[in-house]
Amino acid sequence: MASSNPQFRAFLSRTLAPRLWPAREACGGAEALSLLEGGGWCTLLLDRSLPDLDVNDVVQIVHQRYPHIHVSVVDSPAAADLFPAASARDSNPVVGAYPFGAASQDAALPSCCTDDSPAEDERSAPLPEMIGASEPMRLTYRLVRLVAPRDTPVLVSGETGTGKELVARGVHALSRRSRSPFVVLSCAAIPEALLESELFGYSRGAFTGAFQSRPGRIQAAHGGTLLLDEIGELPLAMQPKLLRFLQEGELQPLGNNAVCRVDVRVIAATNADLATRVREGRFREDLFYRLMVFPIEVVALRKRGEDVAALADHFLAAFCRGGEPCHKELSRAARVLLERYSWPGNVRELRHVVERACILSDGKPEVRPEHVKFHSASAAL
Repeated sequence: MASSNPQFRAFLSRTLAPRLWPAREACGGAEALSLLEGGGWCTLLLDRSLPDLDVNDVVQIVHQRYPHIHVSVVDSPAAADLFPAASARDSNPVVGAYPFGAASQDAALPSCCTDDSPAEDERSAPLPEMIGASEPMRLTYRLVRLVAPRDTPVLVSGETGTGKELVARGVHALSRRSRSPFVVLSCAAIPEALLESELFGYSRGAFTGAFQSRPGRIQAAHGGTLLLDEIGELPLAMQPKLLRFLQEGELQPLGNNAVCRVDVRVIAATNADLATRVREGRFREDLFYRLMVFPIEVVALRKRGEDVAALADHFLAAFCRGGEPCHKELSRAARVLLERYSWPGNVRELRHVVERACILSDGKPEVRPEHVKFHSASAAL
């Protein structure tokens, strides 16, 4: 159940949970979505007035991600009218519900929430530098626009090459921090011995070779956004230090006893299954839940094949502007070939294949199948 009203949550716990099944409370829509990520849920009860997200948006997200979950929406101020008094233990409480397993996406709100569900509009339009009109991408655009105005931590997950950094940049660009720095740190690209100083900075004399003080990536992102890429590769010894910063907003550079406060929004990205790493003892559970307040999954390209042609056209046009002497188009046969391929390298691989095809077409106005060369052994025939 998700509501910002603690009395309402307690009321529901007393009247509903003991009769039905074990329940968990969430103080908002983002926390409710985070709990659903853990699996094992069959019903979600939402307060009409959520403190962070629009209830209709949460309903749509649950419908897309968890079609088996039964969603009910109520108005917490009207709880006394919707439910029997606490002393009337034998009555059956009734609320309006969204049985999404069988209902359409356009189902009307229950009688206690008579506002019409908003139509899919510009919130599902593509983000800057992102291409694709498939349903998974439209959901991604919508989630980015929902969370961007807030400072809620975001965890972007997806396979390598799907465009996780573009999603993070989209969150930053649409946020109040857009005029401040967007700083990226790859947790896998920096040796463990240097990672702490790179992240938190250091003072002069902190170690051999530290001839002058240097701010870390967190301080460099002050006022803006820090993207921690490949967060699943963060060494276990570093995780409690990052967790403390996330909780307190404070950091202590190496070799300095002074603690400084930094205003940074943190977005993490991963191609690893963090839940599995938690079970294996390779990732702290408290850090996992601190990072995944608002998860966004970037779906693999093979699961949104209708976006392949649009992406290929975009890349081809960009390469032509970058130096090719003439306008180029993909032949129909080349399009079919691209759409049939499984794209294990995702959008990054598609970009490379199109660039190579553009070169192999050697000034010709059309890219044909013989110009399309795949990088893996699983190429379509």
